[in-house]
Amino acid sequence: MLRPWKLELEIDKKLDKAVYLQIADTIISDIRSGRLKAGDALPGSRNLAQTLKINRNTVVEAYQVLINEEWVISKERKGIFVSEKLPVLHERNADHLNNTGQKQVLSTGFLINFDDGHPDSKIAPVTELARAYRQIFSIKAKWQMMGYGDEHGDIEFRKMISQMLNHQRGMHIHENEISITRGSQMGMFLTAQSLLSSGDQIIVEDPGYQPAWRAFEYAGGTLLPVPVDQEGISIEAIEKLVTQHQNIKAIYITPHRQYPTTVTLSLSRRLRLIELSNQYHITIIEDDYDNEFHFGYRPILPISSFPELHNYVYIGTLSKVVAPALRIGYLATKNQELLRKIGDLRKIIDVHGDVIMEQAVLQLIREGAVKKHIKKATIHYKSKRDFVFELLKKHMKDIADFTLPEGGLAFWMVPKIQLDWDIVTDLLLEKNIKIIHPKQYSQNQINGLRLSYGALSEEQLEQSIPIISEVFSRFF
Repeated sequence: MLRPWKLELEIDKKLDKAVYLQIADTIISDIRSGRLKAGDALPGSRNLAQTLKINRNTVVEAYQVLINEEWVISKERKGIFVSEKLPVLHERNADHLNNTGQKQVLSTGFLINFDDGHPDSKIAPVTELARAYRQIFSIKAKWQMMGYGDEHGDIEFRKMISQMLNHQRGMHIHENEISITRGSQMGMFLTAQSLLSSGDQIIVEDPGYQPAWRAFEYAGGTLLPVPVDQEGISIEAIEKLVTQHQNIKAIYITPHRQYPTTVTLSLSRRLRLIELSNQYHITIIEDDYDNEFHFGYRPILPISSFPELHNYVYIGTLSKVVAPALRIGYLATKNQELLRKIGDLRKIIDVHGDVIMEQAVLQLIREGAVKKHIKKATIHYKSKRDFVFELLKKHMKDIADFTLPEGGLAFWMVPKIQLDWDIVTDLLLEKNIKIIHPKQYSQNQINGLRLSYGALSEEQLEQSIPIISEVFSRFF
């Protein structure tokens, strides 16, 4: 078979990006540009390794990333091929008009508390953070930070956040397109208040994250729940809604690890969602609440990293990375008018953020302490995840379905029969175990349990999971 395509790549080993990721991202770029088309064969790993003069295992890792992210498929005894299921994305011509003449662009006090996925505060870099905080007050120009600051946050801190988003999450964002908030929930509230008006509708995942729903409803928005399956939010259901309703302003999603089910939105659905967003002028609000702790090759890149997407607000947090009690979140958007509204509202709420804390965290990032902590924490949580998986296989395999998550701090378990969750939660409370009732995820009847493990010790997990299994078994 002829293989006319040639990878045009100069490997830069000085970059803070692994060589296999440089290869994977270059191939993705070639697929997106059309140099590689659906069904095209990629070179064998040995041949490509010889061409690039690198170890074959590096190419194998790059191909595995592409397979995981659904850009390519592996056919046994045939090779690696560009996926044929990818819809084609086109930049809409700004001057193209539709028939209407408009531009058409496409702790709680309980012994064991299973929260919604909190990190382990015992491994937070508290000592390093306290040292950095003290050092801020010893610098010569400390008086400059004692006055009022920018409503969007310290500019140097925003520069660091933009670099992180661009280098680690494939985005193309500038520091002047970022606003620092007191946690991601504040970012959600500011976005809702600045984007939505009374009568506006917003599509949300069902089951989903109700604190965000409340922010949208408080702003006057009407929720349009859409079901979630193993590939994420249903695009077919979204397509029906956008053709039936005229006031849909936004779509709120958690595509990396859907809350609460932990599933990842498939690539084909991501691309179709972008097309629908562009076509109907709908803003995608992407909540990337659980990005850092990933146990595979790398986290799936955000939808907001796709240059084809016109309207988005990307919301993230540093609270899980540095310390749970540290309320530092951020939002990023290319929409300057929306960002201006967010800034004006922010000034009404508290004038500006915590400049001293932002500088302290910035120092930790520059020193490499945050990167070191994430590496340490990832090893810690991966070990705990594997421990929980073994417990679930031992005690729950016959009564519930579950899968091994690639990251995050929770499992999603679905009992093999419908349970009465009012009774389940009461029985577990009698045994000093608190879980989140499924009604907290949906207005409909949901038969699933988000089993978080990040903040619990192995001893607590080993004690509680057999009890949960015993309570579930009473319904069989």
